[in-house]
Parts: sequence; structure tokens; C-alpha cells
Amino acid sequence: MIVYGKQLILHLLQHRPADIETIFLAKECEPKLFSQMAKVTSKICRIDERKAQALSKGGHHQGFIAQIKDVEQASFNELKKGSFLVILDEITDVGNIGAIVRSAYAFGADGVILSGVKTCNLEAILRTSSGAAFELPIAVCASTKDMMNELKQMGFMLYGADMQGRDVKDVTFAPKKALIMGSEGKGLSPKVKEKLDAIISIKMARAFDSLNVSAATAILCDRIVNGS
Repeated sequence: MIVYGKQLILHLLQHRPADIETIFLAKECEPKLFSQMAKVTSKICRIDERKAQALSKGGHHQGFIAQIKDVEQASFNELKKGSFLVILDEITDVGNIGAIVRSAYAFGADGVILSGVKTCNLEAILRTSSGAAFELPIAVCASTKDMMNELKQMGFMLYGADMQGRDVKDVTFAPKKALIMGSEGKGLSPKVKEKLDAIISIKMARAFDSLNVSAATAILCDRIVNGS
């Protein structure tokens, strides 16, 4: 698997050095950083910009690219063993997903589930999450309905975010809980709402349409974990 971007390479060097196979440098880096890389792998290749663009498929590589061991998607069965899950229903923007993964990891979620989709671009999510996706399991469930039914059978309480919901400050969350966020354009579908145990919202001091889904998820995760 090819990954790129300085922040992502730094995360790998600090937290997952054994996953690094080859590092490609398209720019000079400070001696201290190069020394750190050399301790991890002897395969450090200097490449030109044309090669860097080819490896990163035109992405913003910042001069730092690495070939690493493949990262596997988590299984839904694995995530069901947790006690706090974040579920993204039909959210496909990798920028939003990456930001949400960072927040979910920071606030102690046990995993993120992408529901209502069949695949995910894990390489892009690793990059946009600044490496948090290496540490937090991510699973894909094509059927949101089946996934919700299974979580209920496992004793999870399901909380969905909607502007018309109950103020999150007034909600006491169950020990096993899943926060379900809908897509930017459509929000949660009526069929999803029917299966929820509670619909929650963030009450704002000033009138505004809504928060970006990644910002809203971060606030709700904080309230779920730390209270009001």
C-alpha cells in the first residue's frame, strides 16, 4: 500500500515503524528526520517529482511517500464487541470521514462503521485522518438496517443526530451506545430514524442551518464521553 504526506509518515515513524517497507523522498528533509527514517528501513529512495506524482497518483505528497504493509479493514463482528461506536450512514466524502475518525479516536470510540456503502477508500481515509485510521478499526456494512438490528441484539442503544432531536445536554447515554450520523445532503433517512432509541441534537446559541457533519460528530462525541 502506498501512502503519502509528511504528517502521515511522521505518524508511521512514531507509532507503526514496523509497517514501513520503503520510503520515497522527493525533497530534502532535516538530518534528524532522515536519521529516524534510516533506523526504520534501509530502503530510502530519492525520487524526482514525476515519479512522486505517479506514486501518489497526483496527490499532495509534500515530498514524503512510503510503501507500507497493507492495512486491513476491520470486521463488523469485531466492532460489535465494543461499547461506543460511531456510525456514518451513506457518508462518502473522505475528508469528512477522516476528520470524524480523528475525533472518534480522540474521544475513545471503539470503532467507526461506514454503513449504506459497499466499499471505502481506506488509503484516502488513512491520509485524511492524519494516521488515526491506523489506530481505530473501520468496518463497512452495506445494509444499515441489518447492522442496526444486530447492534440492538448485542444490547446497544442507538442514538441518531438530527436538528429536530433532543438537546444532547439532556441525554444520559447507555453504557453500550452507537452514534449514527447521516450524510451531509440527506441526513438520516426516515427508515433509520424509526429504529433509533433516541434522536439527539446540538442546540446552538445563534440561528444557523447546521454544522458540518465532522464538526457535529466531534461535539457529540465529546458530550457522550464527557457530558455537558
